[in-house]
Amino acid sequence: MKTAVLFSGGKDSCMAAYMAKKLGHELACLITINSKNPDSYMFHTCSIKKTKHQAEVMNLPLITIKTEGEKEKELLDLEIAIKKAKKEYKIKGIISGALASNYQKSRIEEICKRFKLISLTPLWQKNGFEYLNDLIKNKFQVIVTGVAAYPLSASWLGREIDEKFIEDISNLHEKYKVHPAGEGGEFETFVLDCPLFERPLKVTEANFTGEKNSWKMELELK
Repeated sequence: MKTAVLFSGGKDSCMAAYMAKKLGHELACLITINSKNPDSYMFHTCSIKKTKHQAEVMNLPLITIKTEGEKEKELLDLEIAIKKAKKEYKIKGIISGALASNYQKSRIEEICKRFKLISLTPLWQKNGFEYLNDLIKNKFQVIVTGVAAYPLSASWLGREIDEKFIEDISNLHEKYKVHPAGEGGEFETFVLDCPLFERPLKVTEANFTGEKNSWKMELELK
């Protein structure tokens, strides 16, 4: 079916789109919600304005909506974006990268029901370590752009998800219960290359902000 992707630029939305396309669904457009609230319950904020670069290398139109990021109220802004996608691109379904958050999944499903759309969540309940290995196997180049949990620090920013990353996150999972895929908000990511891209994106500059175990990295790309 014709679909829109709820798109943050991170690994989950990119992998969900890739999996849906492999199942035969058409990607008609991307939807990015630009939240002013860095602690939004629904939306990622790290380098969110850079999804336009990903949309370009995916050859897909991008619908961007701003939100104040207030809990529950931000869903009204998501509805505006989905309504626009349905009207302009005649979509029948919404793809999201929900992995383990019932909060996100249930609210997306409610909106889809209201607009008579099908909610597609290809990653739902996937094992975190299996998922990380799938990213590597499918040639996803993913870097960490934010951390927000002990004992993660600024040293993790810019790290690529590779075999060493999986080894290190596995140790933190055993010791501190850090979710391997960052599903508890422990870390955020940005995709520089994947099979959906015509070419890889290159980081030209990175600006770091934060303290202790909470850090973000804003990217400049070409």
